[in-house]
Amino acid sequence: MRVIHTAPGTIKTKPRALNYALPFCSGEIIGVLDAEDAPEPDQLRAVVTRFSSVSAKTVCLQGRLDYYNPQSNWLAHCFTMEYASWFRIMLPALAQIGFAIPLGGTTLYFRRSALVELGGWDAHNVTEDADLGIRLARAGYRCAMLKTTTFEEANNTPLSWVQQRSRWIKGYFMTYAVHMRSPKTLRHDLGLWQFCGFQAVFLPSLLMPLLAPVSWSFWLIALGLVPQESFGVPAPVLFGLICLYAMAFTLDLLISALGVFKAGHLRLLPWIPSQYFYYPLATLAAFKALFEVIIAPFYWDKTSHGNTLKRGPKQPRTLV
Repeated sequence: MRVIHTAPGTIKTKPRALNYALPFCSGEIIGVLDAEDAPEPDQLRAVVTRFSSVSAKTVCLQGRLDYYNPQSNWLAHCFTMEYASWFRIMLPALAQIGFAIPLGGTTLYFRRSALVELGGWDAHNVTEDADLGIRLARAGYRCAMLKTTTFEEANNTPLSWVQQRSRWIKGYFMTYAVHMRSPKTLRHDLGLWQFCGFQAVFLPSLLMPLLAPVSWSFWLIALGLVPQESFGVPAPVLFGLICLYAMAFTLDLLISALGVFKAGHLRLLPWIPSQYFYYPLATLAAFKALFEVIIAPFYWDKTSHGNTLKRGPKQPRTLV
């Protein structure tokens, strides 16, 4: 193991450091892990075994991420449930139906040749992982999910959580804008199916937290706090919107329950409904991200770590 000190520069991002370190690597497989990660002991063996059994077009393997401090506080509860839904349900589903996977920032393993061909990571993008997943798909390559888990420390302080999430959302803004500079070219590179998948993944991720205050207002009507007439739309239409929102919320709860069960965090099941009070933090982060896209697009808001590391990684029993 060798530490590489990145040369000074005006851009101080993780992808710039990755690009700087890439020429120092000599292996055929390049892995990306964060400093606080606790990978499963057999993870590298699983990576090599999987790469040896897939086609040459599969150049990236994305492992599952989980948290080893889900019980530290309520925020960690919700973050763990969110990750369980994303990595146990949503990402495998996206890969199964053939959509391009927006990669996570860790537990990523690449064929070195594909990384070199694409020129590594976008040093200016603050979610270089999601961007690289789309770039790989545009080049005709595939990413697959790997049944191995890396445990991280859940961000369990509100300020640090908002800072981290705003960086992620800002990176999604940047990624969407970069790839949609020429929709026709993107459609040609990805094909119609993956192009539609790109819209289905990125647009809700950007618009839902920004438009959440509008959807919250439906509860004011449902609780009788605001008259229906104040919305200026016909009552049947408004009733249909409320029903649609309630159905979506129920489906979200079911996905969370399934993800939590698969991740083995059974003690979190009673906390699933409380996620509704967790989402406003994402709205706050989204408006912060929108502001930073304009004034500081390349600023990397670093995440605070070490709040619970002193206790040591405690890995839950994984069911699936």
